[in-house]
Amino acid sequence: MVKFLLFCILLVLCWPLALVALVLYPLVWLVLLPFRLVGVAVGGVLELVGAIFYLPVRVLRGV
Repeated sequence: MVKFLLFCILLVLCWPLALVALVLYPLVWLVLLPFRLVGVAVGGVLELVGAIFYLPVRVLRGV
């Protein structure tokens, strides 16, 4: 909702810039999408490595 309100303010103040932003936003989103996917994958791998390292501690704590 905040992005929409900022866009409306930009549209009132400088409509050509708002139209350029409206056209470029999906293109920028598509360019950044692979980086988001890599971030999710790296986060998952780091969680897995952390779980593997903490497994002996959790087993010993349970005994």
